[in-house]
Amino acid sequence: MAGDVFKALSDPTRREILRLLRDGDLTAGAIAERFSISKPSISHHLATLKSAGLVTAERRGQEIVYSLDATLFQELIAFALEIAGDRTPRKDAG
Repeated sequence: MAGDVFKALSDPTRREILRLLRDGDLTAGAIAERFSISKPSISHHLATLKSAGLVTAERRGQEIVYSLDATLFQELIAFALEIAGDRTPRKDAG
């Protein structure tokens, strides 16, 4: 899972898609309108984000609406804090 997440986050287009979704849910078409790349390329980016668990997709009629998956972001933050550990100097370390 972590490998998929970091791979997904490594691409600037995918990071920009996540920034767009931060402000609210968007259809695939609305996302594609914001970029100067092909719709199939946007679909590939969205599939990568979905596979990594960073976004969810819900069919509403004939459209697919994408949303951020806040649960995974909370887990990523907890993971990053765990890795960083307690960086405060210890009183007995001197």
